[in-house]
Amino acid sequence: MAADFYKDLGVSRDATPDEIKKAYRKLAAQHHPDKNPGDKKAEGRFKALNRAHQVLSDPEKRKLYDEFGEDGLREGFDPHAAHAYQRAAAGARGRGRGGPEVRLEDLFSNAQAGGGFTDIFGDLFGGARGRRPSARGADLQSEVVVDFASALRGAELKLRLQDGGDEVTVRVPAGAGDGDKVRVPGQGAPGNAGGPPGDLLLAIRVRPHPFFERSGLDLYLDLPITVTEAYRGAKVRVPTPDGPVTLSVPKHAQSGQVARLKGKGVQRQGQTGDLFVRFQIKLPVTSSPEIDQAVDALGEAMTGDVRAGISF
Repeated sequence: MAADFYKDLGVSRDATPDEIKKAYRKLAAQHHPDKNPGDKKAEGRFKALNRAHQVLSDPEKRKLYDEFGEDGLREGFDPHAAHAYQRAAAGARGRGRGGPEVRLEDLFSNAQAGGGFTDIFGDLFGGARGRRPSARGADLQSEVVVDFASALRGAELKLRLQDGGDEVTVRVPAGAGDGDKVRVPGQGAPGNAGGPPGDLLLAIRVRPHPFFERSGLDLYLDLPITVTEAYRGAKVRVPTPDGPVTLSVPKHAQSGQVARLKGKGVQRQGQTGDLFVRFQIKLPVTSSPEIDQAVDALGEAMTGDVRAGISF
């Protein structure tokens, strides 16, 4: 069954980019593998959410998906040829000529196998298709798994793609996201009658990070701080893709309060995102008379009802 990316994110087909982003962040946090260790269902849901967000957050990919479904997202899909084909097929039906039923899958698979769109039009209108002396091999698809840091910084992978084959170098570009594709020339299916081989299309799968989450070019990090640091303010060390930096925790910081580190997110094709740090105040996990005394003093110092004004 084809995926419904809008249904996966729980948004309508006319949802705004901001609505899509908010829905993704909420669901991704709920189904993140780190919060559901060993839960294969949650892991599958998380991957589906990433795929849906990758498509619907990209205006061009979303446009293709809205018109052609998942077929429009395939490597090598030509929307102009698809439109021409649909017009031709509609014209043939209007003239009562019958002919084969046409699907976008047929259009895509024929083009990838080395046939041209003119060949398909020949079939549609009853024309004979001549054999070619040679044809390029079909492109093949596979996956390669990289860690979170390698996807952000870029990496070179040494892969042996076939048993006994030569080792090849695959370059993962900096800022690569889950589902992006890398083309490896000449490593696809062999050509026909001496034609050149096709290419291998490697889909990148990015392992989740134990602390960082990504949305587009932005990164998100929950940063533990102590009660003292939250109350008095402090300068704390924060890891980033470019190395650790110092972040100022403001006085009287609250759990859930967010600080932004501009330009410390994902770098991709000349663009850079931001790193959003959310403070999480950590309390002692052990008991002692000193801790009890400090907590009692803190409780006495609090004035008013901290939950005042909260209602349904």
